[in-house]
Amino acid sequence: MISSKVKLTKIEQELILLKSFIIGLAGKDNEGAYRQEFVKKTLESLSETPKREFSDSKSFLRQISESK
Repeated sequence: MISSKVKLTKIEQELILLKSFIIGLAGKDNEGAYRQEFVKKTLESLSETPKREFSDSKSFLRQISESK
């Protein structure tokens, strides 16, 4: 998290709140409870290194079709 010694501008504070809000919406199901499997999968994917690289839309689509 952000150190308490760092002085944030109002815009930076608002961006942090906005990010938190968006992540909260994405992690909730229709009833409003956090989906634990979503949170776990998201946190795991953040620590992984990318398995594929692509430079344009064609290489991206080719990699997707190869994985099926």
